[in-house]
Amino acid sequence: MTLTPLPSLRLHGLAPILDADTRLIVLGSFPSRASLQAQRYYAHPQNQFWKILGALWGLPLQDMNYQERTDALRAHGLGVWDVYASCEREGSLDSAIVQPQLNDLAGLSSRCPRLQAIAHNGGESFKHARHTRALGLPVYRLPSTSPAHASWTFERKLAAWREVFACHGLTQPQEA
Repeated sequence: MTLTPLPSLRLHGLAPILDADTRLIVLGSFPSRASLQAQRYYAHPQNQFWKILGALWGLPLQDMNYQERTDALRAHGLGVWDVYASCEREGSLDSAIVQPQLNDLAGLSSRCPRLQAIAHNGGESFKHARHTRALGLPVYRLPSTSPAHASWTFERKLAAWREVFACHGLTQPQEA
């Protein structure tokens, strides 16, 4: 008896959080299973995205509801999206992504006329830096905020993120 493998379900990502005042966009790879279920970016409780932004901005983002968090993103000129619009994947690891379809990264400049730079959140996203570099803006590779990227301490990740955000006026002055 031969078993036929079940077809993989195509997963579709989240809508971008950005607007005409977005100055910096952080591009992830594709939402985790937890984020897709919640329909919220960086919903996995161990992902450090909101903790890092809270530290950069002096805000209790982890204690805020999702609408308040996204309002804070917009107020600081930060956009969030992913490089992949859809893919097939079991679990949440980037290494399991199969058959990805890219989002319209080329259209970011027209959607965000004040855009100054693109920051890729992790290595999988950064694999598509050639597409974002085509926009003629600075492109950065940030250490992933994913719990799967545990080789960097929180403090080391925060310092890397702070450096990029400071270059584009998205941080508060660091305390002496």
